[in-house]
Amino acid sequence: MGFAVGKRVFKRFFPFEDTASVRHIITPENSRHSAEGLAFKQGKPNNRVLLLLLRAVLMSNPAAASARSGYAYAAATVMIWSGFVLLSRMAGKSALNGNDLTALRFGTAALILLPAWWFKWRVPLFTRRMFTLALVGGLGYSLVAYWSFRFAPAAHGAVLLSGVLPFFVAAVAWWLLGERPRARLGHALVCIAAGVACLAMNSLGGLAQSWPGDLLLLCASLLWAFYTVRVRQWGYRPVETTIGVALLAALVYLPVYVLVLPKGIAAAPATAIVAQSLFQGVFVAIIAMVTYMQALARLGPLQVSTAMATVPAVAGIGATLVLGEPFSLWLVGGLILTSIGAWLGTR
Repeated sequence: MGFAVGKRVFKRFFPFEDTASVRHIITPENSRHSAEGLAFKQGKPNNRVLLLLLRAVLMSNPAAASARSGYAYAAATVMIWSGFVLLSRMAGKSALNGNDLTALRFGTAALILLPAWWFKWRVPLFTRRMFTLALVGGLGYSLVAYWSFRFAPAAHGAVLLSGVLPFFVAAVAWWLLGERPRARLGHALVCIAAGVACLAMNSLGGLAQSWPGDLLLLCASLLWAFYTVRVRQWGYRPVETTIGVALLAALVYLPVYVLVLPKGIAAAPATAIVAQSLFQGVFVAIIAMVTYMQALARLGPLQVSTAMATVPAVAGIGATLVLGEPFSLWLVGGLILTSIGAWLGTR
């Protein structure tokens, strides 16, 4: 009994696929054919108390439980995206270029996810919608973001990739879905804008030299906003987007990379190649994609994007602690304001 109960609890709160498919909950009415239901009918005190408590936990407020798990997934995504900024900054000091990083990202992810596609999740790859997602949120976003770091410091990426994402998502959702931001979300966006301005004062120096990269970063953020809204509109599950985007992007990109595109991977040290392959291919392309899509399924595009606005502050603190970059009151103000804005956006 304990194993069965634990399995149901795990499937309720940590599903890899859509939580809407999890319908079976132990109750006196629907469990008469199970050992647990028999124990309930027989009135065994310990079993009956346990089942009543389990039912109360799972049935009390499913929407609140789903929202809480959505915030947890969003927090995990924030940490990985912050690491993405720091690792990309480190990659800028090596011989690896944007083409190499994109190949490592999707090549590694494809090697890991291909068995999952072959043996369990046969996600349709060659459809117009999946091709659009792979082109926009996979290859387009990755290439534009990685190449932007050749022209602009990676610190700019924290602000211009994630900091402005809520505004792009709100605009794209209004354009494609007709979803107008509610009043409280408008307050959150104002607070996030003030926080991003503080972070910009802290990190956006030397714009005269970095403006091409800054424009590329804004383009990458817009591509991800379009990807976010389309995934929600088309109803893809996290497992479908994770596997489908990675495999199709690798299938399209890797032959072009090998035959045509300029490379710097031959001159890069092995440690840098391994580190970028593991982080970009496993943490960013797989784990962060799953956590982001799970948060998106539970919270919606506007609330998820407001949570992502905390990435610049977290990455700024990480740059101070890990890379020894200077600490300032602008960073503290940006952290506070973006955190308040993210909190308002999830209310």
